[in-house]
Amino acid sequence: MMHPHTELRYIDEKMGYGVFATRLIPKGTLTWALDDLDQVLEPEAVRALDADRKKQVLKYSYRNQLGQFILCWDIGRYVNHSFHANCIGTAYEVEIAVRDIYPGEQLTDDYGSLNVDVPFDCLPEPGTDRKRVMPDDLLLYADIWDAQALDAFGLYEKVEQPLAHLVRPEFAGKIAHAAREGVLLDSIRAIYLDRRFMKAAT
Repeated sequence: MMHPHTELRYIDEKMGYGVFATRLIPKGTLTWALDDLDQVLEPEAVRALDADRKKQVLKYSYRNQLGQFILCWDIGRYVNHSFHANCIGTAYEVEIAVRDIYPGEQLTDDYGSLNVDVPFDCLPEPGTDRKRVMPDDLLLYADIWDAQALDAFGLYEKVEQPLAHLVRPEFAGKIAHAAREGVLLDSIRAIYLDRRFMKAAT
């Protein structure tokens, strides 16, 4: 589920839609949490879909470390990519704001953390040499994303957390540990999909 203080807006013909903050979302706030309304699809189920539905699933879902396709039930599926993302994923099935996100600002992810199946080119962004999102980006940039997430978790208990009730019980203690002790017990590397043992969905 996306943070409740967000809304879907049309950007332009090239970008399509995006998710924007309607109020200040402070650094350290959970911006998304996997919940029981999100669809978890096995690769075999995706392969069996008709072409039109498969196209939509492949466009709007991400893959977890088990190779399952996660299709968000709400506007979370419209969060766009940025190499300077203001939301960072974690091993705890939540994303966290790594800087203040102001009203009217777009929420963004780095798609390199989403186990993409196929590399794709991105619009140029100043301040980075990255131009493509790659399937192994999660391994290459995990240390950077972990550091950003840990820094943000330092504010976790100091800001409002409307999604805290959706944190899974097995992760709640680890998030509290990161917030109170300044130690991230699990790297985002834990959600890397090793494709050597997976079949493609297409």
